[in-house]
Amino acid sequence: MKLGIVGLGRMGGNMARRLRRADIEVIGHNRTLATTRELADETGLEVAESIVDLIAQLESPRVVWLMLPAGKITEDAIEQALPLLDKDDILIDGANSWFKDSMRRAEKVQTQGVHYVDAGVSGGVWGLENGYVLMVGGDDYAVQRITPLLKALAPAPDKGWLHCGPAGSGHYVKMVHNGIEYGMMQAYAEGFSLMKSRDDFAIDLGAVAEMWRHGSVVRSWLLDLSADFLAEDQELDDLEPFVADSGEGRWTAIEAVEQGVPAPVMSLATMMRFSSQGKGDYGNKMLAMMRKGFGGHAIKKEG
Repeated sequence: MKLGIVGLGRMGGNMARRLRRADIEVIGHNRTLATTRELADETGLEVAESIVDLIAQLESPRVVWLMLPAGKITEDAIEQALPLLDKDDILIDGANSWFKDSMRRAEKVQTQGVHYVDAGVSGGVWGLENGYVLMVGGDDYAVQRITPLLKALAPAPDKGWLHCGPAGSGHYVKMVHNGIEYGMMQAYAEGFSLMKSRDDFAIDLGAVAEMWRHGSVVRSWLLDLSADFLAEDQELDDLEPFVADSGEGRWTAIEAVEQGVPAPVMSLATMMRFSSQGKGDYGNKMLAMMRKGFGGHAIKKEG
């Protein structure tokens, strides 16, 4: 197979590497041309200086995989690519796009006879060696066409990828995946925080994490990663207690409300990220002043 990849950052670049290891031909385009050329020297992929150039180098029926940030950047790339594509070409959105955006885009793309595939991709910086988990939405024809790519990118040809359903379903499953991830991370953080607060026990958190990795019901890859950094530093004093949120946790919480399906763990984990960003500070000041007002409780002043 031959495909074009637009966006050769940390994720897209490693996906291109993994595909080239499987002897799949890749044409790559990145906003920074030097990045594309470096990757070409390393892997043998072909260089495209623009989306127009990339599409021109592919023979129809084409496969174009966008690995760009979700939102306007992906939207603009689709708008640029779509007029250049022909009937039965395939356009894959590999960003963490909102599933309703994917459904809307699919409808527009398909009116031109082009197939739209939404691919939720998980694996991060470890995907190059371990493979990527791929949650794919789209019509049967398109998914069958790109199956060799999915098999090459996944941890194994028959594991770690799934055709979830029609367009939008891939990004929907990825959204829920990330919501679950928020909840799991929050539970680990709270548990280890509780253990650290008992100074009298002097618990070795790194040793606990390593112990739990072997046979415990709470073992996971997140625990593996935690064991690694806790073995180096359990105090984490040089870090700010700030946790970013990518947006998918928010979408999961909103979806739960819209469906009327209870998802308190994922929703609360998202709220805790907001709190870490200082967005609860004013509310906490309000609480302090109310306690002072009704009970005369002391308050602490800044500085």
